[in-house]
Amino acid sequence: MGLARGWSVALRGVEGVPVEIEALVGGGIPGVQIVGLADTALQESVHRMRSAVVNSGQDWPGVRILLALSPATLRKSGSRFDLALAVCVLAGAGVVDAGRLAGIALLGELALDGRVRPVRGILPCVLAAREAGLRRVVVPAATLPEAALVEDVEVFGASTLDEVVGWFAGEQQLERPGSPPPTPPSRFPELADVVGQEDARRALEVAAAGGHHLLLLGPPGTGKTMLARRIVGLLPELERDQALQLASIRSVVGELPSDPLELVAPFVAPHHSSTMAALLGGGSGTARPGAVSMAHRGVLFLDECTEFQPHVLESLRTPLEEREVRISRAEATAIYPAHFQLVAAANPCPCAPVRDRDCVCKSVDRRRYLARLSGPLLDRVDIQARMLPVIDLGGEDTGEDTATVRARVLEARAAAAERWSAHGWRTNAEVPGPELRRRFGLPRSVVRPLEERMRAGELSARGADRALRVAWTLSDLAGTSSPDRDAVDGALYFRERSAA
Repeated sequence: MGLARGWSVALRGVEGVPVEIEALVGGGIPGVQIVGLADTALQESVHRMRSAVVNSGQDWPGVRILLALSPATLRKSGSRFDLALAVCVLAGAGVVDAGRLAGIALLGELALDGRVRPVRGILPCVLAAREAGLRRVVVPAATLPEAALVEDVEVFGASTLDEVVGWFAGEQQLERPGSPPPTPPSRFPELADVVGQEDARRALEVAAAGGHHLLLLGPPGTGKTMLARRIVGLLPELERDQALQLASIRSVVGELPSDPLELVAPFVAPHHSSTMAALLGGGSGTARPGAVSMAHRGVLFLDECTEFQPHVLESLRTPLEEREVRISRAEATAIYPAHFQLVAAANPCPCAPVRDRDCVCKSVDRRRYLARLSGPLLDRVDIQARMLPVIDLGGEDTGEDTATVRARVLEARAAAAERWSAHGWRTNAEVPGPELRRRFGLPRSVVRPLEERMRAGELSARGADRALRVAWTLSDLAGTSSPDRDAVDGALYFRERSAA
């Protein structure tokens, strides 16, 4: 009997888990058995392996084959184990030198003719292989640019099983990643295209500078969507580790772009018919990341947010606070990062006329329409801005361009990052409320407006904390060392804007 050991990687959420594969070939009644909590797709790999091996010019062992995947308590799913299983079987049969499998992870689905097909989640799998000390990884040739993003590990691309067998025999070379193409310059929608709306433009700048959640209210045609899409041009580029984390999420979903390491902050805008699973993640079988995770380190834009189902909107409350999504299944809980900035747009009522006095909605209908945005959800929104119809269409009312506003935003973000760097926070929106009140507490004369509104029942404790964060952002934009009374009043102004 022949025994061979190899490596592959399973996915748990957006994290890879190295899986050791043992193949015992020989003895007993001919047949193949896979143990180690393999799902249906993995059990079906037996048929794909047998056909791929035969069509690659090799003999399938006509003996008992036992394949064990460890850790045995981890459920394995998908077809990414096909290549590793086939190579281990050939190693156990003596076709491949079993000693050469050490330190190599194999990933890829096998076609019946022996082709190696791409699979989802290559990037997090290669990252996990590197962390486990595996310094060589063989992936489908189509996913080689994605795997090449991981440093300190050798990646090889294979198009067929026959190529992999020849590579282990030292008879041929596998494809290696080439030089990455130059990154094209980032292009953003121009903020100067938005006519008027000084109040909303200022709110967008403050939201971008501090990472605050924003709600835009106004009738149709006032430029809510147009303005919201321009926030990406104000945000800083992602750092490499942030871009890798975002690329890993996209890889698991199967929506990684041709340029896998994009440094531009993502902008995700799900349709208002989206379900809770589409927004947060889930689905049958292995839970997949949702729109909130696809917007990680970027912007989640909910256009016509009052048209979303109320229970779908309410499901955002926990991710907004905890910046992650936990999806529980019987076997395990998948945790997906969801550190996003929420930007929402809504009409003031169902009929949404240009002028409020022309509204034909009944008062009960208007209240029911706006009640879809519950108090607890609105309490988590730092800034509200009202947008009104533009009066001047002559082109003279042109605001600042993206480059000018972006420079101020980046300067304010740099000031905040320097102030909070010792505590691990990057933006004002990330600072916990207790820290703002104790370690970085402001004089009583400055925060008195917050206390007065809390005593009057007009502001919750969470709302006061969020107003303090906005006040710090206004201070950073003004170039001052700490917020003054005007900054606190400005923060309250942005919180108290409403559609009423």
